[in-house]
Amino acid sequence: MISTLHPRGNPSPPCTVTQASLSPSADHPHTDGAAALRVALAGMAALAAAMGIGRFAFTPLLPMMLHDGVVDIATGSWLATANYAGYLAGALLYMALPWLGRRLGGVPGNATLVRCGLVATVLLTGMLALPWPAAWPLLRMLAGVASALVFLGTANWCMGRLAHLGRPAWGGLIFCGPGLGIVITGLPTSAMVAAGWSAAAGWAAFSLLAAVLCAGAWAVFQGGEAPLAAAPGSTGAASAPAPRPAAERALLAIAYGLAGLGYIVTATFLPVIARAALPAGSVWPDLFWPIFGAGVALGALLSTRIAPTRDRRWLLAAAYVLQAGGVALGVLWPGPAGFALGSLLLGLPFTAITFFALQEARYQWPQAGAGFTGLMTALYGIGQIAGPPMAAALLARAGSRAQGFDWALGVAGSVLLLGAVLYGVMAWRWSPQHKVSTG
Repeated sequence: MISTLHPRGNPSPPCTVTQASLSPSADHPHTDGAAALRVALAGMAALAAAMGIGRFAFTPLLPMMLHDGVVDIATGSWLATANYAGYLAGALLYMALPWLGRRLGGVPGNATLVRCGLVATVLLTGMLALPWPAAWPLLRMLAGVASALVFLGTANWCMGRLAHLGRPAWGGLIFCGPGLGIVITGLPTSAMVAAGWSAAAGWAAFSLLAAVLCAGAWAVFQGGEAPLAAAPGSTGAASAPAPRPAAERALLAIAYGLAGLGYIVTATFLPVIARAALPAGSVWPDLFWPIFGAGVALGALLSTRIAPTRDRRWLLAAAYVLQAGGVALGVLWPGPAGFALGSLLLGLPFTAITFFALQEARYQWPQAGAGFTGLMTALYGIGQIAGPPMAAALLARAGSRAQGFDWALGVAGSVLLLGAVLYGVMAWRWSPQHKVSTG
């Protein structure tokens, strides 16, 4: 007798794994803790490289670039936007892979995408150390493409493998990766500044760090897609539940897109905002970003401990409110304690939001596979793209830099609260299905 958890708690992973594939077989053991741990750690390392470094190393290095005089706030905003535009392009490309595969006779699998994206992350990060400012927007855009492909490829491949190995809840460990990457890039920044390093030296160092992380994950991402075990007499298509109402799926996608705009102002400008608000020479501004990263990792770990029967829509609503509180603290309490607590609150639900939203997407529309998760990631990318130009526009109109950032953070916090309301509407309008048991 196999107990199938509430569909919201244990959905089919995207693309390749169906509920039927979770059944045990003689050829593929249902539970393999050691193999599952290797998969989770490899996914963590991959996301630490592609997301923590490939995307977010720009945040702690931006003050160094401003100090070196190689960029100003407006240029930095557009470099951030180029990266987020690349992330959007990568998500759209991933969403189109099934269509391309039908017309080209096949496309690379998730494991191959991850490997290629990791190599690109190392190279593109290192090239930012070169004195080619005209090429930096293109490099940041390509880094965004690579990070999206690695993120989606890692999430789909690893979560499929973990489901097959009987450890689907360990998927939360994968999403500790971005937070750990943020911590290991944020903490050395103070030492780099104290040692008189240039931003170019920082980019070179982070490229080497990304290479080390990639080497740690490389051996696991091989052998094609995860082997699947089908239950006798059943198929994924036959056992997959019908998709949820189109209106609910639309609200889910919109609400997830709002999260991209809600966090990105702080995630792009946190060290700059803190340096402007605190006395010159304070050591605190270099610590808030690692605190954010530690919150990201801790939140992802805690997400694995949440009961799988909980309605993820309410969990997402609570996560958005928590992030909105973190954003508000940067405006209402602009001191070391306020920035530290705000950074922690912003980070705690960061990857948990992604983890729960992608689970919810697979529950609401399991047949869509990569298409729906790619669409949601694309909307998230659009929200990110809108953030830095919005902040730059408000800074240009404000009486001071502090006032402009306050306006931008106010918009971001309001957007997060709107997203929380949308999840509440979804949970109120469409009640969850009951827990079922099959034999």
